[in-house]
Amino acid sequence: MIIDMHTHIFPDKIAAAVIDKLSRISKSRAFTDGTLRELLNSMKKFGVDRSIVLPVATNTHQVEKINDSSAALTENFAAQGIISFGCIHPDFTNYRAELSRIKNLGLRGIKIHPVYQDTDLDDKKFLRIIERAAELDLIVVTHAGLDIGFPGVVRCTPKMARNVVREIGDFKFVLAHMGGWKSWTEVVEFLAGANVFVDTAFSTGKIPARAGCEWAAEDSKLLDENGFMTLYKIFGANKILFGTDSPWSAPDESIAFIKNLPISDADKNKILGTNAEKLLGKD
Repeated sequence: MIIDMHTHIFPDKIAAAVIDKLSRISKSRAFTDGTLRELLNSMKKFGVDRSIVLPVATNTHQVEKINDSSAALTENFAAQGIISFGCIHPDFTNYRAELSRIKNLGLRGIKIHPVYQDTDLDDKKFLRIIERAAELDLIVVTHAGLDIGFPGVVRCTPKMARNVVREIGDFKFVLAHMGGWKSWTEVVEFLAGANVFVDTAFSTGKIPARAGCEWAAEDSKLLDENGFMTLYKIFGANKILFGTDSPWSAPDESIAFIKNLPISDADKNKILGTNAEKLLGKD
């Protein structure tokens, strides 16, 4: 069982434009065209059994519409392995009712993105949302660390994530990008022993450059085997979830990275799917 806990898709009519814009801003290469069709094709090609779609609301007006679409996407494509989470925005006024509605729609969790939503993770606006989501037993996935499209901007540092855990307590909390993209020294410092999950999305190997763009060798580096194993020892195999950040990482390369690690097959299976299966619960 391989479960990709971190993917993104866009409506067919805007997917090409969105992918082109994000690719130009980030100077990175997309591996699909960002559509549902291509995600399904990629899953079939590389043996991914389920993909979790993580939508992001960049303004309050999108929230309800995205959540309705997420519920419909899951209902129509769960049999093909597609499960969508819901979304929320820190400025959404009626967040308590909307989170309850997300739960009633059958969605397993929510995605938040402090950088795109221009709010620090440990701001009270996010804390109240996360507290309510925890009450409802919803999984909370947040972008963590730097964002490739916003150089130098960090709205979810490992220290902020630790603050949230201390404030809210134990809940189903997933810090994307191995706890903090390109902030992995701070992840070791602030999150060792924290009861959180991390995902592997866009965190291993190196950044795939967009055609015509160049990355300095040092800047393009993500986690190598040694760096990954440092975080593996901190979090343990039970707390690491496989993710690609599709369309921004190649599934075959991401899967191969995990399979080539110097860990037991049992732990590889946990990372690739078993942990996610337990976290998501029954179909």
